[in-house]
Amino acid sequence: MAAERLSRATVAETALRLGDEHGLGAVTIRRLAQELGVTPMALYWHFKNKDELFLGVIDHGLADVRADRSVSDPWQKQLRAMVESLVQAMRRHPILPDLLHQSDKARATSFNRATEDALVLLTEAGFTPQEAYWVGSYLLHGVIGLVHAQVETPTPTEGLEVGEWRRMRRIELECLPADKFPMMVQIGSLYADEPDPERYYMFGIELLMAGVEAMAAARSATS
Repeated sequence: MAAERLSRATVAETALRLGDEHGLGAVTIRRLAQELGVTPMALYWHFKNKDELFLGVIDHGLADVRADRSVSDPWQKQLRAMVESLVQAMRRHPILPDLLHQSDKARATSFNRATEDALVLLTEAGFTPQEAYWVGSYLLHGVIGLVHAQVETPTPTEGLEVGEWRRMRRIELECLPADKFPMMVQIGSLYADEPDPERYYMFGIELLMAGVEAMAAARSATS
């Protein structure tokens, strides 16, 4: 790709792909330049350093996480849609959780826009601005935990195929003393079935939203 055809979006999208395929450590200016067929200097027209590059990647990865205030949907529906979009973005780009942890995400436009949208919705729900910020942080880190700790599947570092990992996990749990850990043994049998990630994420989003909605409803009932 000729240097003059580069754009911030192209660079950020390529960096996302590199990180998703090879891990965050693979996202370097030199490696990115090689992928794009340009010199490293060409990238500095768009990002002055690696920190700015990471912020650009966050900005690009979270571009679809926002509330649509042009519709009359209640705050619950709009906030849930934002959480679903955040889950989808992190599933699509596994390096996003690590980037959000280690970068100054408050300098990323998409992150600030999503935060602003969430704060507006949560204050509509009856939370104070400070409480709304706490709730927003809870939802963000809840989604990160949901994606990072997807149960019933191996982590990339374990280097195992899903089927083999589940077989080993089932044996491990079913071999526990049944008199001491009857529920754990029962859970072991579930590993014989194929995992259902869609159900897992739907359940997780419901769990996150249930707490927020219940607290908002309780406040509304006493006001």
